[in-house]
Amino acid sequence: MGYRGIKTAVGPALEMLYQPWIRGEENIPAEGAAILASNHLAVIDSFFLPLLIDREVAFIGKSDYFTGKGVKGWAVKSFMTAVGTIPVDRSGGRASQAALQAGIDRLRAGDLFGIYPEGTRSPDGRLYRGKTGVARIALATGAPVIPVAMIGSNLAQPIGQVVPSTRHRVGIVIGEPLDFSRYKGLENDRFVLRSITDEIMYALMALSGQEYVDLYAADVKKAMDADRKSADEVVTEMLEARALRRPAAAPVQAPGGRPAPETSVPEPPEEPVEAEEPAEVEDPQGGDHSTGTGKEPGAAGTVGPAQD
Repeated sequence: MGYRGIKTAVGPALEMLYQPWIRGEENIPAEGAAILASNHLAVIDSFFLPLLIDREVAFIGKSDYFTGKGVKGWAVKSFMTAVGTIPVDRSGGRASQAALQAGIDRLRAGDLFGIYPEGTRSPDGRLYRGKTGVARIALATGAPVIPVAMIGSNLAQPIGQVVPSTRHRVGIVIGEPLDFSRYKGLENDRFVLRSITDEIMYALMALSGQEYVDLYAADVKKAMDADRKSADEVVTEMLEARALRRPAAAPVQAPGGRPAPETSVPEPPEEPVEAEEPAEVEDPQGGDHSTGTGKEPGAAGTVGPAQD
């Protein structure tokens, strides 16, 4: 079953069961290349975003999604393959470059390509430092970067939970396209790459309302596994160690050292309230009349029959 088949078969069921919401979909162009750069909170990010937007998009996903065992492994591999997920070996080197090149090829063909700049899921729901691969792709193709904020997917599917909960609605907020054509020809300048990446991450922070941590999520998760500590403990220790190495440096509150944006986590849209039936009142002169309009033919805002 291909991409469209999956959307047709699974999409309506997911929408009915989980009631996800999306805001800003008009910021995705109806045609032409664009990079969707998203924060990454849960495995289901790769399910909901492709299913909720009209155009086909292929995301980079870790190669582990394609090597799982048993029924679960087969199901994940089948879904990721069907929705066009591009496997990436996160050990780096040529394997990682091959995945980025696959994304570049899609963009040059005029398609949508999705990437998680953090490189891995957030270990605690916070937004982590972005890797510069997204900037390299943007400069190589000239495609605009559209920031996409996943909302609440980590609550619906905490780390380690296989089946997402229906108690938490997953949301998607899509921001306005970012144009980096002013940096054309500077794809080998590491300062430019970092500046572009920080601008993208700042846009994600403003959209998602997440707290920012100026560390790579992969480094935090590696230390968590090695030391058997929580994300909060590891982040505190790593930032304290950095402060000792660079005592004159100010704490980083947002990407690029900018002031943190005044924002909050977006809320799902309110459910429409059904209008109540107008109450019926008895007219002193006979007959029941609705208080909804308070008017009869020929009346001027009065309840009851028209007066001479």
